[in-house]
Amino acid sequence: MLAHTPVLLNEVIGFFDPKPGKKFIDATVGRAGHANQLVNGGAEVLGVDTDSEVVAELKSQSASRRTKIKAVVGNFGNLKSIAEENDFTDVDGILMDLGLGSHQLDDSERGFSFQKDGPLDMRFDAKSQNSNIKTAGSIVNFYAEKDLLRIFFQYGEEKRFGKRIVGAIMARRKLGSINTTGELFELIKQALPGQFRFRAGDTARKIFQALRIEVNDELGNLERGLQQAVSLLKSGGRLVVISFHSLEDRIVKQFFVREARDCVCPPSFPVCRCDARARLRILTKKPVMASGDEARTNSRARSAKLRAAEKI
Repeated sequence: MLAHTPVLLNEVIGFFDPKPGKKFIDATVGRAGHANQLVNGGAEVLGVDTDSEVVAELKSQSASRRTKIKAVVGNFGNLKSIAEENDFTDVDGILMDLGLGSHQLDDSERGFSFQKDGPLDMRFDAKSQNSNIKTAGSIVNFYAEKDLLRIFFQYGEEKRFGKRIVGAIMARRKLGSINTTGELFELIKQALPGQFRFRAGDTARKIFQALRIEVNDELGNLERGLQQAVSLLKSGGRLVVISFHSLEDRIVKQFFVREARDCVCPPSFPVCRCDARARLRILTKKPVMASGDEARTNSRARSAKLRAAEKI
């Protein structure tokens, strides 16, 4: 397994304070950068990841080192059932480190990066045998025009050139399918006005993000995972989420605020009728960001935002 530099490691460990007897779920275990540090503190960790290749590597590593990381394939959108199946409930902390790992971006066959030519895939689990799972290629080549506009606007927040890019895709489809990341990037570049083409990477990054989110239902799974995570925490247990773009951070922020309120009735109601009670206490009034030193040495940390809350 390749070396991995986890983002905001000291901050995560500070919120969790791992010790012998404590149990944590790393819901996006990846290369186990955070999980290994939790284990080093004496804790047990259930490591969940959608990428079956990563889980297989982690299982091999854990067996050889006899670590206390139990690695399983799964999506945190199904976190409750995964935890129950592995007898890992009533835990002290749950971590969600969202976004892509460098190993996924660097593998051209995964199709996540426009900087490396490869197939338009973008599935988190590239080995999945489920033929119903969409790929970036199936979206680009078969989605209706209005649906492409929706995901580019909503998930890529590309409102300036989204319509031009969709128009270029629809025109290109009449000539044949779009099969590779290189083909899509060149199409995006040519769709831009001439004076903006030198910064085509900025637009392509948004379009590729939108496709990846749609392929993996990232925002829907995040909303489901957050809700399930709270039910798995013991009283005093902590939920820590690291996000990398505004769409994710907004969902996490709104969820924490909602779960920290005693009443969710409309302001027009003179008396509370919902009988709701706060389940969380927010620990981060503002998101925690990487230090200047970390941002300089780990480029992935520059956009990272950490939010934490404690179960009441």
